[in-house]
Amino acid sequence: MKIGFIGLGNMGLPMAVNLQAAGHDVIGFDTIAKPDGINLASDAAGAAKDADVVITMLPNGKILQAVAAQIHPVMKANAVHLDCSTVDVESARIIAQSAENANLMSVDAPVSGGIGGATNGTLTFMAGGEETAFAAVKPLFDIMGQKAVHCGPAGNGQAAKICNNMILGVTMIATCEAFVLADKLGLDRQAMFDVVSTSSGYSWSMNAYCPAPGIGPQSPADNDYTPGFAAELMLKDLNLSQVAAQAVNADTPMGAAATALYTQFVDNEDGMGKDFSAMLPRFEKRNRDS
Repeated sequence: MKIGFIGLGNMGLPMAVNLQAAGHDVIGFDTIAKPDGINLASDAAGAAKDADVVITMLPNGKILQAVAAQIHPVMKANAVHLDCSTVDVESARIIAQSAENANLMSVDAPVSGGIGGATNGTLTFMAGGEETAFAAVKPLFDIMGQKAVHCGPAGNGQAAKICNNMILGVTMIATCEAFVLADKLGLDRQAMFDVVSTSSGYSWSMNAYCPAPGIGPQSPADNDYTPGFAAELMLKDLNLSQVAAQAVNADTPMGAAATALYTQFVDNEDGMGKDFSAMLPRFEKRNRDS
C-alpha cells in the first residue's frame, strides 16, 4: 500500500519504520521531527495525496481535527484515514463524519503497548469504525501490532482505550500504595510480590509492570523510572476518561480520584517526565498527614 504517516514522534516513527520495513511505500510528515530513513513530504496534504491509507498519530483532538481538515479534501475516494492518536470520543466521531462527507473510510484505533510495543511491532489496537474499513487496514495492524480488536462504530476505539487506561491508572496507584503499606508493616517486597502476583491481587500493574525496583520482570522502576508510559500521558488519558464520564453522566469516583492524584503528581510534584509507576517513590515520601 501507499501510506501517508502524519506524526512521527516517539510512537509514530517506529510504527512507520515497521510498515516501511514490511514493504509498504511510506511517506511521512511531522511539524517537528525530521527523521532519517523515512521519505518526507513538505506538508500533511503532501503525505496524504494519492495514499491508500493515511495514518495519524497526534497529541490531541484539536490538532487531529485541524490535520483532518487539511488531508480529507486531497485524499482519493475510498482511501482510509486510520487515526491511532488517543483523543476524546467526540473528536473521533467528528473525524469519522468528516471522512464520510469526503467519500473516505475511517478507523479510530488508539494503541496500547507504549514505545516498546511500537518499536517491536507488538501493539494492541482498539478500533472503531465500519467493518469494511477495519478489514481494509487489518494487514497494517498485523505489522504494527500483535492484536487488533474491532470495538464497534466510530469512537468506540477511543472509548475502549479510555476505559482501559482508567483501570490502569487506578490499579497502578493501588499497587504503589500497597507496596508502601507492606514496607511499613515490615513485609518484604519480594514476599508481597510472590503472594499478590499469584492470588486475588493479580494485575498487569503488579505482574507485568511492577513499580518496585528489582521485583518481578524488568520495568521502568529498574531504570530510575525512565518513562515507558509517562505520568503526563497517563494524566492525559485519565482526564479524557473524566470528560467522557461527564458527557454520559457516569459515576466514576475511582477514576476521578486517580485523575486528581496524577494531576498533583505531574503538576505540583516531580512526576513530569517520570514513568507513571513512579507513584511508588511518591508514596514512600508521604504519610497519612502529608
